Amino acid sequence: MTLRKRHIGLLIYFGVLLLPIYWMLNMSLRTNADILGGFAFVPTDPTLDNYLKIFTDPSWYSGYINSIIYVSINTVISLSVALPAAYAFSRYRFFGDKHMFFWLLTNRMAPPAVFLLPFFQLYSTFGLIDTHIAVAISHCLFNVPLAVWILEGFMSGVPREIDEMAYMDGYSFPRFFGTIFVPLIRSGIGVTAFFCFMFSWVELLLARTLTTTDAKPIAATMTRTVSATGLDWGLLAAAGVLTIVPGALVIWFVRNHMAKGFALGRV
Repeated sequence: MTLRKRHIGLLIYFGVLLLPIYWMLNMSLRTNADILGGFAFVPTDPTLDNYLKIFTDPSWYSGYINSIIYVSINTVISLSVALPAAYAFSRYRFFGDKHMFFWLLTNRMAPPAVFLLPFFQLYSTFGLIDTHIAVAISHCLFNVPLAVWILEGFMSGVPREIDEMAYMDGYSFPRFFGTIFVPLIRSGIGVTAFFCFMFSWVELLLARTLTTTDAKPIAATMTRTVSATGLDWGLLAAAGVLTIVPGALVIWFVRNHMAKGFALGRV
């Protein structure tokens, strides 16, 4: 009986959790007039016009492409910078290492609005406004500290004797790091890549301010969708459903690493 109540409780919990997603999917299959006309838990006359408009209107599908481009660039940059930095923090002790580590975390704690004006002026000076690289680099502000923090926890769990044995066997540091050390922390890299991707994907303030047309992300497009009669709720709901897809795919591909990473790492 207790087990049955637990199952019922879990079903209710997941039902409440998935209700907003279902309702967004429901709205995406209805016209704007149908949505404003009345309540309907199930679409009476479902349509795919909202999705067709997104895939045929350049202002919409280009937003998805732009978002995927700068998020992918940011994830690669964040991991490339964080891996050697985390290794240094986990293996060496130097003057001010703890203070520097804490300083990195304070960058992650600070709201993006604090750095918005300096970024805008800097990128305007170098002509980087409305480019993918501008958004990707700006997101490194909070993704690199997070990546260093997570990876350092995984690297500290690897015995230092492995490093010493590799050097005794004649391995150079790049060869040791790429062929021996990185495979040992692949779960941590998977978890870190997931967080970097998701935090960059959902960030709006920097992405919207540093882009205008060519590199405008999908989140900025959604916030500017207003027709003569008001917001197009069906179109926004369809865009929201498609926005969930990349995150779900990332979770699917790194799910095995995440399960081990959440158990062994800092998160």
